[in-house]
Amino acid sequence: MGHCHDKGNLKTVTCAVITVSDTRNKDTDKSGQTIIELLKTDNHHIGMYEIIPDDVASIQKTLETAIHEDAIDAVIFNGGTGISQRDVTIEAIRPYFKKELPGFGEIFRYLSYQFDIGSASILSRAIAGIANNRIVFSVPGSTGAVKLAMEKLILPEIKHAVNEIHKDLRKAQSARLATYKLAG
Repeated sequence: MGHCHDKGNLKTVTCAVITVSDTRNKDTDKSGQTIIELLKTDNHHIGMYEIIPDDVASIQKTLETAIHEDAIDAVIFNGGTGISQRDVTIEAIRPYFKKELPGFGEIFRYLSYQFDIGSASILSRAIAGIANNRIVFSVPGSTGAVKLAMEKLILPEIKHAVNEIHKDLRKAQSARLATYKLAG
């Protein structure tokens, strides 16, 4: 996990951006492009960008790849968070969460209600959690929802979240090293 992180707080986060859609491609993926632009504007890096179909196997395979890639600190999914038959992103990624962050979905829906889509926000199942020491966000596929989630929640907290996860990892590594030295 020590990739280009000094001992202190990490300044940039490397993200995987994953669009879940049966219809979009890299030219028409306005939401994915919006996430990428906003991340870059905030000086973060894109370590991976994929557009995958709305099916559990594809979503899980892509999540597995992202959370086992050393360089990737955070994963942002967009699409597949609603209530139609094709909306399976939540079901696909939730089993990977060691910890869920309910506040993300709660506040996102509150903000959507207030600033974007009104009562239709009850149909959103946006979530966030920790999977293999990576923060994972899952937001709706609409550009309005993506902008709202990125500007009001993800960008303000992404560095903080990654630093919190890494703080524990550094402590665990130091403890293992100390134990190893004592045993040696």
